[in-house]
Amino acid sequence: MSVPLSLTVNGKAVTATVDPRTLLVQLIREQLQLTGTHVGCDTAQCGACTVHLNGRAVKACSMLAVQAQGAEVTTIEGLTKNGELHPMQAAFRECHGLQCGFCTPGMVMSAVNLLKDKPAASEAEIREGLEGNICRCTGYHNIVRAIQFCQNGKTGAPV
Repeated sequence: MSVPLSLTVNGKAVTATVDPRTLLVQLIREQLQLTGTHVGCDTAQCGACTVHLNGRAVKACSMLAVQAQGAEVTTIEGLTKNGELHPMQAAFRECHGLQCGFCTPGMVMSAVNLLKDKPAASEAEIREGLEGNICRCTGYHNIVRAIQFCQNGKTGAPV
């Protein structure tokens, strides 16, 4: 049995036919070939699969694709506009907020959502806001620093 699905992904209308058991992350990666959204745990623990659904950060491994019917989905690829990195992506690059890079797309998506909700978030609020994202390589220091860098509207190399 297949189910027709229509949604908007990164500003483009998408139609697909999916098995009702297909996860949103599977649709994104396997059918739409947007592989920046990663699968780390399949249990909604690590946050590597974080995308924006109607402007809210969600873990795409914990929801069915059919639950996104009619929704607007933004993936890490959708943050870049006209070849320009989103300010949060640029901040992660400038502040070395990554090591192996596997968690980075989910961290960036969560960080964008965090600052949308709390533009003046303190360091403690940033750390709390990232609790659903796991980085196995870093001590989170540069990740938090990157978010603060973006938060302050900086664009050059950090001091």
